[in-house]
Amino acid sequence: MNNSNEHIAPFVELGKILTSNAIEDVVFKAYSQNHWFIPDFVTNALKAIGEEYLNEEKLRTWLNTYQLQSRQPDFVPKKIGVVMAGNIPAVGFHDLLSVLLSGHHLMAKLSTDDRVLMMFLIEKLIEIAPALAQRITLAERLNAADAYIATGSDNTARYFEYYFSKKPHLIRRNRTSVGILTGEETNEELMGLGRDVYSYFGLGCRNVSKIFVPTGYDFSKFYEAIEPQLDFFRNHHKYFNNYEYNKSVYLVNREPHLDNGFLMLRETDSLVSPISVLFFEYYTDANDLKSKLEAHSEKIQCIVSKEGHFPSSLPLGEAQKPSLYDYADGVDTMAFLTNL
Repeated sequence: MNNSNEHIAPFVELGKILTSNAIEDVVFKAYSQNHWFIPDFVTNALKAIGEEYLNEEKLRTWLNTYQLQSRQPDFVPKKIGVVMAGNIPAVGFHDLLSVLLSGHHLMAKLSTDDRVLMMFLIEKLIEIAPALAQRITLAERLNAADAYIATGSDNTARYFEYYFSKKPHLIRRNRTSVGILTGEETNEELMGLGRDVYSYFGLGCRNVSKIFVPTGYDFSKFYEAIEPQLDFFRNHHKYFNNYEYNKSVYLVNREPHLDNGFLMLRETDSLVSPISVLFFEYYTDANDLKSKLEAHSEKIQCIVSKEGHFPSSLPLGEAQKPSLYDYADGVDTMAFLTNL
């Protein structure tokens, strides 16, 4: 296999489908199967895949970063067992893409929460390029795999480490994202932060679950910026049930918090907040902020800040727009597959 136009053509064609109106039926089918996957969020996720992952120029540039073994005449593909997550729509697609474009055989254990979308993507790929059917296997057990990629909680990661220990493996754990505010953000930037917090109801590793703010920060501007979302979140029963539950816990335990009717703010040094809650922590200066972030570095997927000024951060509102190079846990999936 080589990195020719023919090699990436089926994926480019799939990208065109995902950025068209042809996805409407599967969007609603996904929602009927999983009520966290509301149509707007599913549409955004699929179109982002089409635009960021399946753009022909971006795909070619990405692949040319690697010395793919599949370009060698003596290449023998391996079976890669992939345990896919299902916390946000089509979250397992990057692994699917990486395995297939590295030339290997995909053995996928799909998440029940995201089965509809992943089946749609697989079926569309095979419809476009029938030969890919020989390189994709759906399985509940992955014993026959030569190597593994698995995504799960910190608890399941320990199980994966044990179960897959005798073969090459890439195991991902819980991660989350954080925001940094200075008090100089515009209303539009604070609205962007809101999207970073509550897109996909906060269920993804790229969702901001905690913000770091200067001592004495006034949260009223942030609440004013996201106020237009009030009805949207109050009318989603699964989200609002979480909000009411967490609010009750805070009230019963007399834990100080701020509340705008759908998103609570609570001061803590913890990192991962529950659904409907955004944690915050004050910092005194740049050095204090740096030390706080370093203490959590192994748990942070990405950082957002005003115009991306903080080192290695994204602009506010950009957390949920990963590129092909934005690997989960910061571990290069394609390098792992290339070096097998």
